[in-house]
Amino acid sequence: MIAPEKFKNEVHRWADTIGIPIKEIHLRPMKKKWGSCSPRGRLTFDSGILEEPNGKRAEITVHELLHIKYPNHGKMFQLLLKTYLNQQKTN
Repeated sequence: MIAPEKFKNEVHRWADTIGIPIKEIHLRPMKKKWGSCSPRGRLTFDSGILEEPNGKRAEITVHELLHIKYPNHGKMFQLLLKTYLNQQKTN
């Protein structure tokens, strides 16, 4: 399990890497999804994410961050998601 503040730091590092400005990060119980975002840079994650392994947290975080710029799961979204996650694996 990761502490909430450490998780929020992870999210900020990913946002800096991707170049997506974020304003708020919230954690709360969510029943049907891991996270949500707003075009204005507000991210909300299911508090259960704190119990997930690093790779799963990264996948969810990058997914939500990319949705700020790309609201659908189109080709560009998928390409960037794969690129960032593969980049993490090689570092």
